Amino acid sequence: MPEIRFQGRIAVCEPGRRLRDALLDAGMSPHHPAASVLNCHGLGTCGTCAVAIEGAPDAVDPPTRRERWRLRVPPHRPESGLRLACQCRVKGDLVVTKHGGFWGQRVERSEVVSEPRSEDRLQP
Repeated sequence: MPEIRFQGRIAVCEPGRRLRDALLDAGMSPHHPAASVLNCHGLGTCGTCAVAIEGAPDAVDPPTRRERWRLRVPPHRPESGLRLACQCRVKGDLVVTKHGGFWGQRVERSEVVSEPRSEDRLQP
């Protein structure tokens, strides 16, 4: 059974369980406290359950179409590498991190997974 490490705690879930549901079942939330009630309840439309996930490449499903769409809508940025906990199915052991901001979108620049945008590059 996959283990999920989140905020210093460990949860165990059935393979194929949605990450959001596994965390909530274990008494943990992928949402900012202010979004614990004001969220889409797993529909993949609000973006408040965005988290960073570390684990084997096959430890979660690939992003869904809805997830890719939502993570392109501000305040999210596709290059942040975040995932929506409500859209990910857990298949293996994970380490999950919730970043700052209402949507969990405040990923430090050093943690962004892709090349910098042209406007972010230093000009000579």
